[in-house]
Amino acid sequence: MQPYFFPYIGYFQLMNAVDKYVIYDDVNFIKSGWIYRNRILVNGEPKYFNLPMSGASSNKLINEVEVNNDEKLKQKNIRIIQDNYKDAPCFSDVYPILEKIIFNDERNIAKYIMSSFEILLKYLNITTELVLSSSIEKNNSLKGEEKVLEICRILGATEYYNAIGGQELYDKENFKKENIELRFLKTNEICYKQFENEFHSNLSIIDVMMFNSKGDIQKMLQEYELV
Repeated sequence: MQPYFFPYIGYFQLMNAVDKYVIYDDVNFIKSGWIYRNRILVNGEPKYFNLPMSGASSNKLINEVEVNNDEKLKQKNIRIIQDNYKDAPCFSDVYPILEKIIFNDERNIAKYIMSSFEILLKYLNITTELVLSSSIEKNNSLKGEEKVLEICRILGATEYYNAIGGQELYDKENFKKENIELRFLKTNEICYKQFENEFHSNLSIIDVMMFNSKGDIQKMLQEYELV
């Protein structure tokens, strides 16, 4: 999966469900995607929360895009979290973790997000090994499904899990020919109390962590089905 900025709970379900998680950092950057943004509550409504970048372009690979480490932009982001979640039940536990992630000086966006994953997985007690796809020696002229199959072969995979949205991208028969079982993770409906507001689903993991204990999140990580 591409590296996403503070992704939703389904992304962490996928990470928790596998033995090895490949962060797909040597494919083209997508400006309209979730690599640099996610949604949190701002004044009770879902709003985009962005990672500042430098030189972002769809003509670059993800790992060629840089984080903008301007201190003012980082302070702005941490204030947005403070202002909108300071009264959340788990704020005192979660805020220092987010502060550590946001003020990371890593410029490579893929490594920055990988570092954020390492911190978040530790908090959530997820022990899955993370691997950058750019660190795997492979045939980089391959595209799409063929490139994924190449990575699976190199890593000796017998099963490959993808998010439910990947059903249109991958063919189970092509994986079966390689003796790899292809399965898709579909997140069940997950609800929790967000202050006294109407519930807004599929927000960033920031929102989940602010309103739920680690024990409750552990239960949420199992709320999915494989198809």
